[in-house]
Amino acid sequence: MYLFIFIYLIYVFYKSRNSLYMLQQNLYNENNRYLKWIIRNKKKTFITIEFLPLLFAIFLFLTHDSFMTEMIFLTITFLNVIGIYQEYQRNSLNQNKLKFNITSRIKRLYLSEFILIALFILAFMLTKYQNVFLIVLILSIALNYCFIYLVKLINTPIEKLVYLYYFNKAKTKLKDMNRLKVVGITGSYGKTTSKNVLSHVLSCKYITRPTPRSLNTPYGLMITINNHLDRFDEVFIAEMGAYVPGEIKNMCDFVHPKYAILTIIGEAHLETFKTRDNLCKAKFELIENLDPEGACVLNLDDPYQVEYVKTKLKNKVKIIWIGINNQDALVNAINIKSDKYGTNFDVLYHDKSYHVETKLLGVHNVYNILASLALGLELKVPITEMIIKAKTIKPIEHRLEIKKLNDITMIDDAYNSNPVGAKNALDVLNMMEGIKVVVTPGMIELGCDEEKLNYLFGKQISEVADYVILVGEKRTEIIKKALLENNFKNNNIMVLNRVVDAYLELSKIKNKDYKQEVYALFENDLPDIYSEGGKNK
Repeated sequence: MYLFIFIYLIYVFYKSRNSLYMLQQNLYNENNRYLKWIIRNKKKTFITIEFLPLLFAIFLFLTHDSFMTEMIFLTITFLNVIGIYQEYQRNSLNQNKLKFNITSRIKRLYLSEFILIALFILAFMLTKYQNVFLIVLILSIALNYCFIYLVKLINTPIEKLVYLYYFNKAKTKLKDMNRLKVVGITGSYGKTTSKNVLSHVLSCKYITRPTPRSLNTPYGLMITINNHLDRFDEVFIAEMGAYVPGEIKNMCDFVHPKYAILTIIGEAHLETFKTRDNLCKAKFELIENLDPEGACVLNLDDPYQVEYVKTKLKNKVKIIWIGINNQDALVNAINIKSDKYGTNFDVLYHDKSYHVETKLLGVHNVYNILASLALGLELKVPITEMIIKAKTIKPIEHRLEIKKLNDITMIDDAYNSNPVGAKNALDVLNMMEGIKVVVTPGMIELGCDEEKLNYLFGKQISEVADYVILVGEKRTEIIKKALLENNFKNNNIMVLNRVVDAYLELSKIKNKDYKQEVYALFENDLPDIYSEGGKNK
């Protein structure tokens, strides 16, 4: 029996690690993301080999023979050992795209889980209902994804108390920094790049503190304020993301921004917002909740922003319009030219022209620089100094980042993808002189328009690429259909189920014509929650 318990504890530890990783990747079930993942992956979460020991446990009800009982326990223990080996092999082979962070929250979940398991084991060993609790222990492995969700529910009151503690600590810290300028940044996409560009160009005059990486939730803001914000900081740049209406308003109530940048509003996250109108309202929560004495930067080329300002905006905050080849914009970009080394363009501001050079690629980054220049001007930063800083902006990791991969040039746009960003990335690829390859799993979280937009993406790829590597057979069916219907060669389409296998295919393409440069655009890299099994084709 003790051997059974020892093996069981090792097994449940391995299983729980995978379940907690998926819970973490699904933002701890925010907006039921984890539950939706469980339902979407029924074969992985419900139809598993771990149910086999359950049959032996049920058989224990039918026998009273002590020898048979011992044999059944040994069999279950043996099956658990096999399960441990399989989990070990799976963890060794898997190359998770995002690291499993053993945060304080994960530690609390682990602790609560093992307290619960300890109670089950005590009941198993000390009560006369041994067979019942044996079934419970087996189910905690076989249905571990659901078991971890139960633990998460048990921990909810604890997490609320922890949240309140750190929330109040951050609010107090912000209140004591009453001279701090707070800038909020939101939009459907481009938030992180816009934030980093703004921080860089403002640093010629101010000490800036942007939220690190892509931390754009209330938790992310709290972490930044409590752990990173310094009393010498002069500008706090808060990236704000949202999956449902009301989230950005709550963040505004928390940090009270006076200034804002709204990037392009598009189709990203339509799966959760349902309609573009809901999406637009959610993003404009930042503008509606700005300090009326502040200012916001909006995009005159975005019809959603123009329409909202004309018909719905209630806040009388100052609006600074930016645009490209749009004379009605206060800060306007013209004469845009790009190559593989970067982008240069002219900025028109109050009838004066300023030349800007940057290493960043893509028209969307012209908008990001325009927005930063516009807000910098509002904050009394000399435009000439900001333009000098723009020359030294480094490409953001996994966002149209040029890398050398042996003898292949990689255009890494793998962070995420959306219809506008994907088209911009294809435009960048189209500038390159050589063999053009697109590696993509398609786009996600586009609601009812997802299939239509991925079909359009496939059509756009067919107009640019020489080869296409699709990652995920089921998910990319519609892209393949679009490629074939637009006369793309079937032999130049490869379908894989792991992005790591794309590197071998790229080497084969290079070997076919080693004299030409190969440019490979990696457009999107879905997190592990969207991974598909199966063989490559």
